[in-house]
Amino acid sequence: MSVGTSSAPGAQDAGNPPAASRPPGDPAGLGIDPDHLPDGLVVADEQGHVICFNAAAERITAVRARDALGQRLEKALPLEDLEGRRWWQLTDPYGGLAIRVGQPERNLLLPGGREVLVSARYVRTRPTGPLRRLVVTLRDTEARRRTERSHAELIATVAHELRSPLTSVKGFTATLLAKWERFTDDQKRLMLETVDADADRVTRLIAELLDISRIDSGRLEVRRQPVDIGAAVGRHIQAYVAAGQPADRFLLRVQQPLPDLWADPDKIDQVLSNLLENAVRHGEGTVTIDVTATASPREDEDTGTSVIVSDEGPGIPEESMNRVFTRFWRGSKRGGTGLGLYIVKGIVEAHGGTITVGRAPGAGAEFRFTLPVAAPAYLA
Repeated sequence: MSVGTSSAPGAQDAGNPPAASRPPGDPAGLGIDPDHLPDGLVVADEQGHVICFNAAAERITAVRARDALGQRLEKALPLEDLEGRRWWQLTDPYGGLAIRVGQPERNLLLPGGREVLVSARYVRTRPTGPLRRLVVTLRDTEARRRTERSHAELIATVAHELRSPLTSVKGFTATLLAKWERFTDDQKRLMLETVDADADRVTRLIAELLDISRIDSGRLEVRRQPVDIGAAVGRHIQAYVAAGQPADRFLLRVQQPLPDLWADPDKIDQVLSNLLENAVRHGEGTVTIDVTATASPREDEDTGTSVIVSDEGPGIPEESMNRVFTRFWRGSKRGGTGLGLYIVKGIVEAHGGTITVGRAPGAGAEFRFTLPVAAPAYLA
């Protein structure tokens, strides 16, 4: 265990239960094993000696618990603020105003310059009494930095993707307004069609950004209705054929009977559109779509619906498969924001489903998503 009892005087003061009555590994009388906490926890007694130094604190500070226990807090946990001032001398928790209840979370520096997020709570026997316990929590800043970097990358990517269509829209509209009479009707139509296509691209990018925001915040709403997923796939195939893809490039196989599926039709269309677009753009040969009944991903349901989209292209390298559903992953350099599969995963999981990627029998990529039937209770 990474906790221990300090021999500092006063460790068994009034209100602190005797060691025999505390849970194992709980010298500070916290009621739980501090090593089970996800954040670093350091507790000092009324004399400022460390009586608890949990496993997360060891990991974050690189200080061994056995070296910290019994030491003065400022020696066991030497912290400085970003201006180089010693934190414990600056805040003086054992002196100063007795009405203080703690310190809010802030960035501080460990020896060597590593940043940590530190907050403190002052535990007193009475509101303005002497300090009985100083409870310090530590959090590594690396996770926050990763989140900040991810947000910065998202902003940069979207800004880059928006610049091209908006430049095109601005250029064509300015040209038409300035020199309308000089262009033939066919030239005007071509320019307006380009503006229309670029406006659609901007709209799609904004929709992706909103979807990511909802997924990250857990606010993605699913409006369930009966969905004929076989027919939905068929509509997407017809759209590709109408756009010039050969009809024999697609093979749709629907197992009958299928369970009645209740899902958000617009969002399922979004999932199908993205998976089929990936197969057509990045894959080769025949794009095969299998729709089958399968075991539900939910424990309280027996039946679900599975859709497998596979192609005969080069497939996805084994070392990349664990990154396919992350932000900004691109299967090739043929454009795209790299956000589509991240959104697909968010939509499928919002339905209570699962999605996986693997290698198809023909050596191409194979995406499989499974949705629970999720019928309303009144139909059960």
